[in-house]
Amino acid sequence: MWLAGALASQLGDGALYFALGWAASEISATAAGLVLTGITLPRTVLLLLGGAVGDRFGARRVMIAGDAVMLAVAVLLGLLVVRLGTSLALLLSVALVVGVVDAFYLPSAGSMPRRLVADAQLTRALALRQSGSQLVSMAGGPLGGALVAVAGLAAVAWVDAATFLVVLIVLVLIRARPDSVSPVRSSSVLGDAVDGVRVAAGTPALRSTLLLVAGVAGFVIPGSSLLVPLLARDHGWSATAAGVVVGAQSAGTLLASLVVARIGGARRPGRAAAAASLLIATGQCAVALTVTSWSAAVGATAVGLGVGVFVGNLAPVLMGVAPRTHLARVQALLGLVQSGALLISTNVLAGLAHAASPVTATLVCATVVLGCAAVAALTPTLRGLRSAPRPA
Repeated sequence: MWLAGALASQLGDGALYFALGWAASEISATAAGLVLTGITLPRTVLLLLGGAVGDRFGARRVMIAGDAVMLAVAVLLGLLVVRLGTSLALLLSVALVVGVVDAFYLPSAGSMPRRLVADAQLTRALALRQSGSQLVSMAGGPLGGALVAVAGLAAVAWVDAATFLVVLIVLVLIRARPDSVSPVRSSSVLGDAVDGVRVAAGTPALRSTLLLVAGVAGFVIPGSSLLVPLLARDHGWSATAAGVVVGAQSAGTLLASLVVARIGGARRPGRAAAAASLLIATGQCAVALTVTSWSAAVGATAVGLGVGVFVGNLAPVLMGVAPRTHLARVQALLGLVQSGALLISTNVLAGLAHAASPVTATLVCATVVLGCAAVAALTPTLRGLRSAPRPA
């Protein structure tokens, strides 16, 4: 029930994010950048605080409050667009609210699978969520584009409001598995946030896994959004061909996630992550060194398969090793290390692609990911990770 509601809400969010960016781009390119920054900046800055709030007051309560706020905001946005039209002030205000709510909502939502299923089922549950999220991410943009073209921003806002209503009803109906551990609270929410960092830094499995995820994410995620378009322009591929390459990676991730959801993860998730990183690096080399879009799509599929196996095996480790008192805070740290790694790597890779070539930048990504594979294979903490026993 929760996964169905969460994916419906994610689909509505994806459509709304596209519609906000589209409406802002009609004003100017600067306006579009401001609106997108209005979402990402507060989300990143407040993420640790949001995780602390989720652990202190309960993930379900935080999510109910967030959905209620966004339901009201989406309805109000639709009404204001109909009455007053779109303005930069309105779009930026909505973007800021979305970013703030996301900062508190996402860590709690990330912790929900462990609150709802037994530890032995966690790997399959997370893989099912990842595969559903991958499908929704692929559909959100096109849905937003179709709705904007047919009915405008107001209609997109009201569709998003309907999805928030769905997940709000689901959250009211469901109950998480009872915890035998009481939350450990500091004197303040800020103290809770600092304590989350301390626990993650002091837990070898958490620390090593977070660093490995940051390294791989920082040099895999920019491939689709930055390097593939640059490679396409260098090789003279069409926009459609570049889209096929990106779609091939998404399809590979989806396929691997569905397999993990069906059969479960590896008994040694650290070793599986090392093998997956090796597959990712191999696929990146193929994408970099090929000259045709179809052969690049084959390499991108290998990248996607590796990403699906990597996430499908390490996500349960992060959630399973985290103390039950710190679930939302660990999810917040996961989002933060990925955002920080992306902030650095995207700018470095863009500069490298400009100074040398997109091919060189893509090969650098493959080299770094290959190094991550070696780290996962050789670090005792990662190599020794074990998954929870599977249910009969």
